Amino acid sequence: MVNLHPFRSPDRLISSRLTQIVSVINRFRHRFGIPSTVLSICLGIATLLTVLSTPAQAVQVQAQPTNPQLGDTITVLIQTEGTTSEPPSVTLNQNTYPAFSLGANRYRALVPTTPLDRPGGINLQVNAGGSTETIALQLRDRSFPTQSLWISGAGSLGTDHEFDRVDAFKQLVTPEKYWNGAFLRPSPGEITTVYGVRRYYNGEFAQDYFHRGVDYAAPTGDPIVAPAAGRVALVGTVQEGFELHGNTIGIDHGQGVVSIFLHLSRIDVQEGDFVQPGQRIGAVGATGGVTGPHLHWGLYVHGQSVDPVPWRYEAIE
Repeated sequence: MVNLHPFRSPDRLISSRLTQIVSVINRFRHRFGIPSTVLSICLGIATLLTVLSTPAQAVQVQAQPTNPQLGDTITVLIQTEGTTSEPPSVTLNQNTYPAFSLGANRYRALVPTTPLDRPGGINLQVNAGGSTETIALQLRDRSFPTQSLWISGAGSLGTDHEFDRVDAFKQLVTPEKYWNGAFLRPSPGEITTVYGVRRYYNGEFAQDYFHRGVDYAAPTGDPIVAPAAGRVALVGTVQEGFELHGNTIGIDHGQGVVSIFLHLSRIDVQEGDFVQPGQRIGAVGATGGVTGPHLHWGLYVHGQSVDPVPWRYEAIE
C-alpha cells in the first residue's frame, strides 16, 4: 500500500495567506497613514474570507493494489484530519463510489474494474472534506482465455422476472460490512472456467460478453458453502421462472459487495437468513442454462463483476 497523494494542510495554507495579507496591509498603513482601526477591520474580513476559501480538511489517500489489472477491485483508503460533514467518495469514469467509515476519521471505498474497461492511465477523483483531488493509476491489460461455441437454436434466454430480481440484487449497497478477512472457496470442485473468459458465438466475437465468475465442476449434490458472512438477499428457483440462472442464491456481504451462486440442485437457506463463512447454503446442480453439473460463483462490487480470486488470497478490509 502506497501513499499516492497527501493533500496540502489547510492550516498551513491559512497561515501562509494571512502572513502575506498582513505584510501588504502594513505597507499600505505606513505609506498612506491609514488608521489602525480601519486596518484591523480589513484584516478581520481578510481572515474570514481566507478561512472560507480554504479546504476544511487535510486528507491523505492510499490505493491497493498499486498496479491493478483488469478485473481487480481497487481499494481506496482515505484519512481525514477531522470528521467530515459528508462521507468521502471516489469517482472514476463518471461513476461515483461511496466511502465507508473504518473509524478514527478513516474511510474506505471500493472501485471495481472489469475486462470491458480500457487498460492504461485512469484518474480517480477523491472527494473529501470539501476538496477534490485527482489520483493517477495505471490499469494493466490482461490476457483472458477465449472459447468458441456453436449454438443451434436460441435455447433458454431467461425471463424478465429472473433478470429483474438478479439485477436489483447486484445493485445492493448495504451500509454495514459483514465480511471479515479473505473469502473462502465455495466448492472444492475443479475450476473449469475462470473469470473473464471471452467467447465467440458461431464464429462471431461477443464484444460485451465475459464470464462473470468462476465455475467449479462437481457432482450433483456436492455441498456449497458461503465464502464470507452475509445476509441472504436473493433466493430464486426454476419453478418461479429462473430458467437461465437455475436455482439461485444471492448473499449480500455489505457495502456494495455481493455473491451469487447459480445452477443449484438444492437450496438450504431462506431470504433474510444471516450466514457465516463456511456454512452450507445449498448443493451443486445442473439447473438452468447448463450442459452439466457445476457451481457458478459470481462476485460483484457496486453492480460490476470483479475477479473473485484476489478476494480469496488477500483480505480486503
